[in-house]
Amino acid sequence: MELKEEGASEEGQHFLSPAQANDTGDTQFTSLQKTPNEPQLEFILACKDLVAPGRDRKLNTLVQISVIHPGEQSVTRYSCTETVEGTRDPLFLTGVIFPSEYPIYEETTIKLAVYDVKDKFHDTVRTSVQPELKDPPPEVGRSFLGSAIFQVGELLKSKEQLLSLSLRTSDGGKVVGTIQVSVVRMGETEDGEADHITTDVQGQKCALVYECTAADNIHGNDNVPFLNAVLKNPVCKLYRFPTSDNKWMRIREQMSESILSFHIPKELISLHIKEDLCRNQEIKELGELSPHWDNLRKNVLTHCDQMVNLYQDILTELSKEGGSSFKSSSSKGEKTLEFVPVNLHLQRMHVHSPHLKDAVYDVITVGAPAAHFQGFKNGGLRKLLHRFETERRNTGYQFIYYSPENTAKAKEVLSNINQLQPLIATQADLLLHSASQHSPDSLKNSLKMLAEKTELFVHAFKDQLVRSALLALYTARPGGTLTKSPSSRSSTEDSHARDQPQPVPRQDSIPHHSDYDEEEWDRVWANVGKSLNCVIAMVDKLIESHERDSSAERDSGDKDGEVEPEQAHQPKEDWYEELQPLVLALKDCMGEVVSRAKQSLTFVLLQELAYSLPQCLLLTLRRDVVFSQALAGLVCGFIIKLYTSWHDPDFLRQLATVGLVVQYEGLLSTYSDEVGMLEDMAVGISDLKKVAFKIVEGESNDVLPVITGRREHYVVEVKLPAPMFESLPLPIKEGQLLHVHPVLFNVGINEQQTLAERFGDVSLQESINQENFELLKEYYSIFMEKMPPDYISHFQEHNDLKGLLENLHQNIQAKKRKNVEIMWLAATICRKLNGIRFTCCKSAKDRTSMSVTLEQCSILRDEHHLHKDFFIRALDCMRSRQAQEALNESDDPETGCLTDNKPTSRHFYPVALLLVSSHLLVVWLILSLALLLAKYQ
Repeated sequence: MELKEEGASEEGQHFLSPAQANDTGDTQFTSLQKTPNEPQLEFILACKDLVAPGRDRKLNTLVQISVIHPGEQSVTRYSCTETVEGTRDPLFLTGVIFPSEYPIYEETTIKLAVYDVKDKFHDTVRTSVQPELKDPPPEVGRSFLGSAIFQVGELLKSKEQLLSLSLRTSDGGKVVGTIQVSVVRMGETEDGEADHITTDVQGQKCALVYECTAADNIHGNDNVPFLNAVLKNPVCKLYRFPTSDNKWMRIREQMSESILSFHIPKELISLHIKEDLCRNQEIKELGELSPHWDNLRKNVLTHCDQMVNLYQDILTELSKEGGSSFKSSSSKGEKTLEFVPVNLHLQRMHVHSPHLKDAVYDVITVGAPAAHFQGFKNGGLRKLLHRFETERRNTGYQFIYYSPENTAKAKEVLSNINQLQPLIATQADLLLHSASQHSPDSLKNSLKMLAEKTELFVHAFKDQLVRSALLALYTARPGGTLTKSPSSRSSTEDSHARDQPQPVPRQDSIPHHSDYDEEEWDRVWANVGKSLNCVIAMVDKLIESHERDSSAERDSGDKDGEVEPEQAHQPKEDWYEELQPLVLALKDCMGEVVSRAKQSLTFVLLQELAYSLPQCLLLTLRRDVVFSQALAGLVCGFIIKLYTSWHDPDFLRQLATVGLVVQYEGLLSTYSDEVGMLEDMAVGISDLKKVAFKIVEGESNDVLPVITGRREHYVVEVKLPAPMFESLPLPIKEGQLLHVHPVLFNVGINEQQTLAERFGDVSLQESINQENFELLKEYYSIFMEKMPPDYISHFQEHNDLKGLLENLHQNIQAKKRKNVEIMWLAATICRKLNGIRFTCCKSAKDRTSMSVTLEQCSILRDEHHLHKDFFIRALDCMRSRQAQEALNESDDPETGCLTDNKPTSRHFYPVALLLVSSHLLVVWLILSLALLLAKYQ
């Protein structure tokens, strides 16, 4: 299926204005019977015994379909078929569909006009809605043969719902052939064998195909409303191809947009704004600093406030976006849309074979995550981050260097503080409440939760980074003295401190002060643990005393028969009064730790921002932009995978045990701007490791995912309807985090890659492929180690993943030019591992569509026994887009410009050839250059 760009081929949704669609007068017309989520009417066309204008003339025919609405005289062009060449008995591959929203009735009249296309590449048939003249005017490149009309009711009430109509010339006299109209109903099983196929469709490209716009309902209707909530404007096609044993198999393709293209970026930007505002406030609350550091702080806050305002403006503009649910490639350079992925779509192929179980193959297609608005003059994120870190490490003036690992650690500890402090305070209050209620069981439970949270809290500060940051902040206070400039050596020592067996020395990059007591911090955070131990000891004492008193009361009750009320009431007051001072002491100790730790770690973040403003913030912005595009695609793919496979217990077991592999197929070249795009894409996909998913029960009116977290760690809550949620394993229902393992394999395939391989550098592609192969191999090892033995034994019987991995490794090491075997092997491994597949190029159109359709036909051949003589025909059929767009409106997806009278196939086939042989591409490139030179000379 051709991947759409500027708009969907939504027949019936944009052909009529709302007023025209609703204004049918006072007359009542007979509506067609509807099936939910299904088209109202679908039919296919075939002509017989067409009369050619000349004796030796071979006909190239197409049919223009027009609609005459009841009570109206005007004719509206609706759609057209593809052109069938060289036969007087054409069987048209493209059908006609009227979706459920289209105002069609039994009284609606359909007009079929047949044309002979003299030059296929100069045809001007349009599928847009416009009035049609009574007599078709002569047009360049085609001639009118004849037409026929019928009413929809006649077709539906006819025998076997089949009409055979005579085609007559414009004056209504001469008969030039017949046209057959046959209703097609989705889901019907076709009887008979396909032995006659080669004679009946001689000279034609492929088997029967017709379009439909209903989403394919594979596993019942339960999850359709939820899928429709995230997928919009589905465009479907249905094909019928012969198998190797001359049986028919049916293939339905579906392409859908996703509203997550805009929803995820808006969620993410809101989190960024919240996180940055919190960070700015913490920097302001650092307290009094020396003039040097105070000036740095003011400068940092000025730039940070500007970035927050920028994010807020982008969020405001995104909130105004309406209409299309995807971003076209022509908008990829717009500033307000830079967080939105380009051309995010689902490509689904559902195969119904006569002998095999139905299968579904999904590929998410999206433009490579990249910061197009910021450009690639200086490279992409991979190069920019490396350059920034190198310069920052070697430049120590005016700031203290902390490694990226230490900066990330500081953010993690700050996040843990912000999460654990309110939880500990809540558990402490519950403990006191249990004490006031004199409830031993409740007291034990509250103490257990308080102890667990406090231990996590104390453990967070057992890090050399906190101690060194406290020292740095102390010297930055008024009176602190900078005695030595930072050095890169000291930062290296700090970043590898945990790996050293001996005690870690103080960083040379952190100024020393004679009055600073380095052991004070140990005493402060150790007091939290001591206070907790006091609370635990007191609770144990109170419970032990309670049990002893209870035993004594029972003995006394046996003797005296009753207990004095004052004696029973006294312990309740004692418990609360005994615990309250200890709990308050715990809170005070914890508050002191939080205050010192937050200030010191915020000072670490200030060092990162203080260097090279505003470049640091611009790099953060670029990374946020790329990550937003990557995350939108990932969430879309995860939801679709979950909704498709939730009924499979093996998939759910794998999801909970080892997570899912997410394989990205990149088709970017390593030449010019696409090098920067590839560098952006590599970092953006790698950053997806920071994402975890959690499945929650959703409501019928709210199924959109919710994102929480910060830049270093995000959690995406995916909502499932109650029946699906209840069938999940218990750990997943209890909120277990589900992880993904993203890998990227890139193979440049266009003419720019030819230049890069012959005259440039392909080391970036080679290193990316090698790094990600190691990640894929690591996931496979974890998969084989942690999955249950019974599952592994069954899995190995049907899959030779070890051999595929070895083959993939050999192909990566071979460094062969345009080695598309890498793409096919990686995709096969991903499918066998129940992974999520992505295909990306610059705009997710030409190269992506060629790769997806080639993969689909290869699957049909290898997995579903597509007849070997029909591989190329099936490929041509899937790559044809004449049924969706006018020939004179072909859009060159890679340049974004319109070219009149440019055939799609002429543009597609050179790209298809490069998937077969790089030598053919070189010949094509040389001939193209020669033609250009001749043209301009």
